[in-house]
Amino acid sequence: MSKFYSLLGLCKKAGKLVGGEVAVENAIRQKTAVLLFLAGDASGNTRKKFNNSSAYYKIPLVEVGDKDSLGSAVGEEIRAILAITDAGFAKKLKELAEEEKAME
Repeated sequence: MSKFYSLLGLCKKAGKLVGGEVAVENAIRQKTAVLLFLAGDASGNTRKKFNNSSAYYKIPLVEVGDKDSLGSAVGEEIRAILAITDAGFAKKLKELAEEEKAME
């Protein structure tokens, strides 16, 4: 498992990660979301919804991995969307996500 997915798991344990469409929507509306991760194989509707939300609320959105790998990193079955609620975690995860994408 890469550093990116390991840090996602740590972020979840620290309580600084929200997963699933409804929970992420709430985090966006409450302005607690700092960074969004969208699975590369997310559905068209999910992709459109969160691209629009990230643009409207000015929250960076990074497309990385797939639903299975995002889900298993945070101890869930599958996850199409994740929100990071801590600026420190968000900064490091964004760097690692860019490295992850470069290796794909």
